[in-house]
Amino acid sequence: MTRPPVPPFTRETAIEKVRAAEDAWNTRDAEKVSLAYTEDSYWRNRSEFINGRAEIVDFLRRKWAKELEYRLIKELWAFTGNRIAVRFAYESRDADGNWWRSFGNENWEFDDSGLMRVRLASINDLPIAEGERAYHWPLGRRPDGHPGLSDLGF
Repeated sequence: MTRPPVPPFTRETAIEKVRAAEDAWNTRDAEKVSLAYTEDSYWRNRSEFINGRAEIVDFLRRKWAKELEYRLIKELWAFTGNRIAVRFAYESRDADGNWWRSFGNENWEFDDSGLMRVRLASINDLPIAEGERAYHWPLGRRPDGHPGLSDLGF
């Protein structure tokens, strides 16, 4: 299976890959998202270590069951060859109605077919008041005209 764009990345194809990942994660469809990763993909997400697509699906289902109204923006930080570094921020609320903005960085490594084989994520959570939210688009894909992270000052 090939998942374009494939390495080696240019600035344009790296940006395309980052937006495709953002769009997929904003679906909150764990099975769909998992298809962007190799069968034996390795993740470090905060302090959790995840191996393979089945564990990715389990992780994402748990994540989106507790991070409600999840909306994500990713932005390219750097790229070279088969690697991309991104920064991101997402907003969500918990079951008690408390809102959070979570900031982080990810390092990605891809195989030759464009599937991600390594994802290393560092994430920090900031409680925010509902009035401090910056992501107000309907659940799903971020509209093309919506400001990105740099535009929002994040």
